[in-house]
Order: sequence, then C-alpha cells, then structure tokens
Amino acid sequence: MRKIVLFMSVSLDWFIEGPDRRIDWHLVDDELHSHFNEQLGAMGAFLQGRVAYELMARVWPTADTDPSSAGSMVEFARIWREMPKIVFSRTLERADWNTTIMRDVVAEEIMALKARPGGDLVLDGADLAAAFMRHDLVDEYRLYVHPVLIGQGKPLIPGIGGHDRPPAHRDPDLRQRDRPPPVPAC
Repeated sequence: MRKIVLFMSVSLDWFIEGPDRRIDWHLVDDELHSHFNEQLGAMGAFLQGRVAYELMARVWPTADTDPSSAGSMVEFARIWREMPKIVFSRTLERADWNTTIMRDVVAEEIMALKARPGGDLVLDGADLAAAFMRHDLVDEYRLYVHPVLIGQGKPLIPGIGGHDRPPAHRDPDLRQRDRPPPVPAC
C-alpha cells in the first residue's frame, strides 16, 4: 500500500506559514532543491490544497523556459508538470497540468487512493495537511526545519508554535521523521 507523506517546511518555532500565508522565509538553495527533486521525483502523485496548487501553477509550468532558472528549478518544472496531481478544493472549477480535483478529504476515498498501484503520495498545503492529520491519514512526516524564527503564523500542529518546544529527536539532516500525536478535531 502506498504511503501518504507530508512534505513540509517549518520554521524553528514550528510555523508552516507566516502572517498573510507568507513563505518567503523558506531558505531553499540549489543543494536543497536538488534533494527535493530527488525525493519528489520518486513519488506517485502530489496531493495539494487549492492555495498550494495555485501557487505552484503560477510558477512551475514554465519555470524551465526562464534563462535565469537554476538547473534544479528546470528539473522540478518537469517533475511538477508530469506528476499526477490531486487538488482538494470546494471552489476550484478547473485545473490543468495532469490534475484531478477532489472536493473533500473523505477517509475511505483516501484509503482507496493509497491502495492503487504506484509511488507514495506527497501531501502539500497547510490547510490540507491539517485535514489529513485530523483524519489520521498521514503515514510519514518529512519536515524540513529552516533556521528562522517567524514568531507568528500557521503552526504545523495547532497548539504547537511560537514558544512551545518542538519534539526533541531530529535526524542529522534536520528532517523530523517522528509521528506527532493525533491532532484533536476542531
């Protein structure tokens, strides 16, 4: 059975977005981007929320045509275009670039997706991640901790952020692979 892998950048104070959904604090150099390409290129599909999808769809369809794009960005543009995508949205009417729209996170439908053949499913998007965590659908967490404190925004796990302490164990490459406690229903 395929796994659902939450692939997310977090700040040292455990925020995944700053105020106004800002992510300009992500520190992604060519080496880290190449690592992302290696990891994401092996996946079977992207599971994205509408906001994450629209952000990606503004950049990646044509990023490889920009002469100033680094090699890792050119490579990711190809990965993103070719990878099947499932966007969860109640409002999006149409999506391009090998994309299917699902309206809601329904546990039974997600389990059926996991049972299909293919690579693991990478989960991206702040609100979508929260919905998957509420349903206990995340099998693995690949968290990339950026060495910044942003002080406020959307925490990865409600109730953890700002001055709370993160879990103590980290892999040497700063990816948190432990499974956090279940997120209480809102």
